Amino acid sequence: GDYPVLNEKCREFDLELMETATREGGRKYAELCALAYRQAIAAHKLVESPDGDLMLLSKENASNGSIGTVDISYPSAPLFLYYNPELCKALLNHIFHYSESGKWQKPFPAHDVGTYPQANGQTYKHDMPVEESGNMLVLTAAIAAAEGNAEYARRHWKELTRWAEYLVENGLDPDNQLCTDDFAGHFAHNANLSIKAIMGIASYGYCARMLGMEEVADSYFAKAREMAGEWVRMADDGDHYRLTFDKSGTWSQKYNLVWDKLLGFGIFPESVTRKEIAYYLHKQNRYGLPLDSRRQWTKSDWIVWSATLADDRKSFEALVEPVWDFMNETVLRVPMSDWYKSDVPAHVIFKARAVVGGYWIKMLESKYTAKKQENRIQ
Repeated sequence: GDYPVLNEKCREFDLELMETATREGGRKYAELCALAYRQAIAAHKLVESPDGDLMLLSKENASNGSIGTVDISYPSAPLFLYYNPELCKALLNHIFHYSESGKWQKPFPAHDVGTYPQANGQTYKHDMPVEESGNMLVLTAAIAAAEGNAEYARRHWKELTRWAEYLVENGLDPDNQLCTDDFAGHFAHNANLSIKAIMGIASYGYCARMLGMEEVADSYFAKAREMAGEWVRMADDGDHYRLTFDKSGTWSQKYNLVWDKLLGFGIFPESVTRKEIAYYLHKQNRYGLPLDSRRQWTKSDWIVWSATLADDRKSFEALVEPVWDFMNETVLRVPMSDWYKSDVPAHVIFKARAVVGGYWIKMLESKYTAKKQENRIQ
């Protein structure tokens, strides 16, 4: 009996998605979003905790089977931030609960809360200290930006403070540890991971400012700017910035910089992103921009994030269209892959994962810009 009404709502949603995404990033970008929408949502399980909080638990499909992984939530979040910030809170609630329960006592967030379908505590054998601290802080600030208040941050201020302090002490030049691209292995002095730490510190300052804690905000923004100045000095490699601070001649996608633009922090000089985009445009292969200088493989979610750093539509589309070409030309009949080879149309292990929700980062940029303008008018 509900079919005609629901069918019309679906038709209207499909139309709105395609019109908005085409306007923001072009037709091929819109088609990637249309392909990703159902997959990104289906790779989660929505439950309610005993205290009534929603928990949107990711399933780490086609990798290690973890449930509620923080560095899966980080790339997935733009879709949920765009449509319903309550669902983005649900991506974080289980991690906050785990820390605040006392069952997780380390000074940085857990990587996961178990192996699907049991959320009984972290089962992944490696921690990601800088990665997960930055992820939780940035996403909390992104929720505050979407809602226009930082009440969610206030609720979890003790844990956020602990993680921000950890990043101040350990984030500028990370030691030998994993980042979210853990298939590439452990390595130290990761320049993009350092950016994540700096964005996490700025995010804490951002939330503090929204909560009226001006001295705290000033202190953390000042620290983030100081670290960014050091980062530019350490990472500079002429016409681009390095993969690791200690190795010249290397490069990587600096996708974590996107939050400096979206949240309006102004921590890094704009010249940094302009230099990186110009370099990326000359490093692309047939099916996209490699993740870094070590291998030809890439990640489709991070390409869209890196492309969103561009100030002009032409550069954005030039970086995103090869991703569309891969999806269009690959003959491997598997659900949409986010990890694939940029020189030949073959995926690498990952498929059907939640992270393709990250494609919404471009539309989220416009939504945040509109919200800032709306707030200025008010």
